[in-house]
Amino acid sequence: MMSEQCDRAIVLGEYIIDTGATVRATAKVFNISKSTVHKDVTERLYRINKGLYNEVQSVLLKNKQERHIRGGMATRRKYKGE
Repeated sequence: MMSEQCDRAIVLGEYIIDTGATVRATAKVFNISKSTVHKDVTERLYRINKGLYNEVQSVLLKNKQERHIRGGMATRRKYKGE
């Protein structure tokens, strides 16, 4: 069981780095919950592979800083009728 979680954490981390995906988008692709993705790429990945963890954290920080822009664009699309 623990090995599966470790493997999943590495796969999720590599996916986030390769695509720049958000936690929500990653959860959708892998059909798991956002909570699971977050736990895997923060807690589990930190214990398994600190280098990969650091790379993932930089992508997640960038996504967090851009969050307000994506929210504004979604609102704009909503009221434009797209």
